[in-house]
Amino acid sequence: MTIYIPPVRDMQFALHDVLKLSQSGLPGHDDLDRDFTEAVLDAAGKLAAEVLAPLNAVGDRQGCRLENGVVRTPDGFDQAFQAMKEGGWTALDCDPDYGGQGMPYVLGVATGEMFVSANMAFNMYQGLTHGAYSAIHAHGTNEQKAMYLPKMVSCDWTGTMNLTEPHCGTDLGMLRTRAEPQEDGSYLITGTKIFISAGDHDLAENVIHLVLAKAPGGGEGTRGISLFIVPKFLVNADGSLGERNGVTVGALEEKMGIHGNATCVMNYDGAKGWLLGDLHKGMRAMFTMMNEARVGVGLQGYACAVPAYQNAVAYAKDRLQGRAVTGAANPSGPADPLIVHPDIRRSLMDQKSFLEGARMLALWGAHLIDKGHSGDADAEGLVSLLTPVIKGFLTDKGFETAVLAQQVYGGHGYIEEQGMSQFVRDARITMIYEGANGVQALDLVGRKLAQDGGKHVMAFFELVKGFCKDNAESAIAADFVAPLKAASKDLQTAAMFFMERGMKNPNDALSGSYDFMHLFGHVALGFMWAQMAAAAQAALDAGTGDAAFLKTKLATGVYYMKRQLPMTATHLARIQSGAAPVMELEAEAF
Repeated sequence: MTIYIPPVRDMQFALHDVLKLSQSGLPGHDDLDRDFTEAVLDAAGKLAAEVLAPLNAVGDRQGCRLENGVVRTPDGFDQAFQAMKEGGWTALDCDPDYGGQGMPYVLGVATGEMFVSANMAFNMYQGLTHGAYSAIHAHGTNEQKAMYLPKMVSCDWTGTMNLTEPHCGTDLGMLRTRAEPQEDGSYLITGTKIFISAGDHDLAENVIHLVLAKAPGGGEGTRGISLFIVPKFLVNADGSLGERNGVTVGALEEKMGIHGNATCVMNYDGAKGWLLGDLHKGMRAMFTMMNEARVGVGLQGYACAVPAYQNAVAYAKDRLQGRAVTGAANPSGPADPLIVHPDIRRSLMDQKSFLEGARMLALWGAHLIDKGHSGDADAEGLVSLLTPVIKGFLTDKGFETAVLAQQVYGGHGYIEEQGMSQFVRDARITMIYEGANGVQALDLVGRKLAQDGGKHVMAFFELVKGFCKDNAESAIAADFVAPLKAASKDLQTAAMFFMERGMKNPNDALSGSYDFMHLFGHVALGFMWAQMAAAAQAALDAGTGDAAFLKTKLATGVYYMKRQLPMTATHLARIQSGAAPVMELEAEAF
């Protein structure tokens, strides 16, 4: 059985030493001192480690099953879901007007990491509900909010997003699901959606589907798409449940991972739905949900690898194999533990330095979202720029990290009883759903760089430049500031290459987009590590905090700056090679 240890201390360091949460001046943040957030994180960690994590392997083995039109979740999921609801975790950062606790989003992300690490498939039931809640909260009428949100905040009702169809995924302009207007203001929704996570289950009384469909008069492509609220059970005026709507589960997908979550084929056969937001403006409303979901998937990408790394460390300390080349470290035993070997150390340091940097980036992104919610348009623009980086880079590297952790086990990592393969299989989906990572890279280069005249990428460069200037003479200058400046220069050079070549030959930009996303990701993590190093060094100089923890933080950061951040030069060289090596072959030559 695998272990999971909630990383509360590391989260506390990120929230208070780096982000300085209670001093941010944001509404509702004044009371978020260390004692308060520690109490919240400890309670969430206890639920994650003691209730959710033991069910992770159960969900993987049993999966979900479709019985007479009803989806059954794995053993124990219903009791765990009830415990999550009773603890108020589904309502943590939701609007108090609808039963939420009104906590900042950044605290929801911190607790969410622990829930994902403990049991990603389980957490998706309430995680997707939060996205649907956000879309209705942002675009719904007052009547729609009053009808749906209180039950969704409590997760008595859960939510989904329905985009993909059998013939179209990312190209939503091709979707065929139709919405026929009715005299009472409702619409009848007809069509088939696939890959619908948590599309149906036995954990909640009702499922509120948000469905993209085309209503008459909208024109071709995405311009004709509208978004509709389609409940599994119709809701009466008094809030009670009425008759079953015309939506059914056609099948459950057989998947590589996340077996404990029901991934459904949803059939809409004249199902009654109500317009959410403006007619023919469904993409705008759906992107409220998708942008939140993409940040959440970025979190999933690295959070899946957290327990993989923790188990790999435990195995490396316990498993005896070979002798250290510098002399026996365990002379009384038949061999030394794996962790004495440099290549194992390299692997574990790759994992540790990525995961702690990724956590910091996710929390910073969530903090920017909180700033955006308070009316800071610059923060909102910056996190919009960073969203494809958070989603694409963190999931690519998160999967890679889970594989590295599995590799520490050697052949035992390939055996199901060790549990390592589940982390790898579960992490794999994060690179695909909510927009495959190639699409994230295209979004970054094709849309986000030029957004608002390039204002937001320039703001990122200024943040890095300002930090480097402020710390040019500090104790961290050589190990952190100098490599960060070099990496940031690589990123700026790549952006200039796109500006100079992209208009003449768009393929020059598009061929380098994936490398640019990873280049940006490394610079972003380098920036996170530099800020963490500054905070750790300041605490050490002041004689506050846990000295051993702070020194470990600095050593881990130095590893990232020396062993991972130099990859920016490789990505830049690939970008500057242009489209020719990529596009040279005719299609028939493949």
